[in-house]
Amino acid sequence: MVIADKKEYELRAHLLRRAGFGSTKKELEQYLRNSYEDTVEYLLNPNFDDWMGDHLVRRFDGEASGMINAPGASRNWLYRMISTTNPLTEKIPLLWHSIFATGVPKVINGRVLFDQINMLRKYGTGRLDNLLLQLSRDPAMIVWLDNQENHKDAINENWGRELLELFSMGVGNYTEEDVKECARAFTGWSIGNTEYMMVRAKRDSDWPYGRIAYHFEYLEDDHDSEQRTFLGQTGNFNGEDIIRIICEQESTARFISRHLYHFFVADEAPVPSWGTIAPRDPEAIDQLVASYFDSNHNITEMLRVLFNSDFFKSKDVRYQKVKGPAEFAASVLRLSGQFEIPHREMIPKYRQIVWMGQELSNPSSVEGWHEGKEWVDTGTLIERINFASEQLGNYENPGIKAIVNTFMAENAKFLSGEELVEKSLEQLGYQEVSDKTRAILVEYSEEIDDIVSKITGIIRLITTSKEFQLA
Repeated sequence: MVIADKKEYELRAHLLRRAGFGSTKKELEQYLRNSYEDTVEYLLNPNFDDWMGDHLVRRFDGEASGMINAPGASRNWLYRMISTTNPLTEKIPLLWHSIFATGVPKVINGRVLFDQINMLRKYGTGRLDNLLLQLSRDPAMIVWLDNQENHKDAINENWGRELLELFSMGVGNYTEEDVKECARAFTGWSIGNTEYMMVRAKRDSDWPYGRIAYHFEYLEDDHDSEQRTFLGQTGNFNGEDIIRIICEQESTARFISRHLYHFFVADEAPVPSWGTIAPRDPEAIDQLVASYFDSNHNITEMLRVLFNSDFFKSKDVRYQKVKGPAEFAASVLRLSGQFEIPHREMIPKYRQIVWMGQELSNPSSVEGWHEGKEWVDTGTLIERINFASEQLGNYENPGIKAIVNTFMAENAKFLSGEELVEKSLEQLGYQEVSDKTRAILVEYSEEIDDIVSKITGIIRLITTSKEFQLA
């Protein structure tokens, strides 16, 4: 039986905005057939992987299937975001991609970059230890941070430094000597037959299946096997040992907890300032840290605590996150239903995401993107508004036509302006707006006579609101 309480709709809509890409009223009604806790469990442990499928992408958008370049690989991922019935499975790689930022300028090969996203999807909800181990062996990350140039007789510190600074512990929790010892432990962690693979991969000889991916290879004769001291512990440590020691640190638990809070709950200060600026909600971070250690560093258990917590359910954190461009675009395209099957119209749509400030697999720096309020400036806001109004104000798009038909079945022409606005907000996933925004929407609705134009116009205006940019 569907739960009809408006507060339940609003809470479930909040969960779906954060753990997914938003929802329609119809989708919410399906989720409301079960308890909130059951919905969390479904999101954390989906029992099937349902999206439009590689076969359709291969047939209708060959470049996105072959992944000859990074944009093709990113479009492939975007198809998954907009069509999956398990939205958290695509939100998780987006979380880790924003932390383990890896980009095309050095990696070049779209297939290798996409393989990393697949790895983040597969391991991103398990133990942090295993995720970091897989990341250490990931060819895209090895190239991105030059670990194929990290030799026992000439160490390269790039991977070791970023592993500690940006991927696990944060500045101030290790020494320069720890960086060197970390780098030594990862000597020999490289790419197999590197020169041949890089030449062969550029030939695209396996079209339409795409470029050949690189593969990890451990070069034992290039590994520094001498004893080392790392974070106060001494031994003949290899890369696996280094990751184990890192994941035992409270600083790592706090760093990862703060990232989860920032991504799923409310925008935090930029990462470089975390050493001097306290968390927005220290008690929430304490709860997540406790869950980290209680669960042996398991991300799913941390998310279970997070989504069921009072701090997540609180109205105080709703609409306190600026949607990232990819998240924003995916939420819009899911509502519009324009891409029920892949087609090349996704190419200009993806370019618009880039103009909004986020090119997937091409972060602005090794630190990733500047997020939160920094996602939005005059130019990027205009791109967002244009993108959303084009998709959600277009009656020909299947999702919008379905919403309009729902209104027509309810004799919308007899509804007042206030009722039309309220129902439009409900159809867009119980979107909340300020009194000022609502008044403008009602005023507009009373000025338009044609009912279809009125409904699509209200929806178009909602997408231009400040509130629609927030999750």
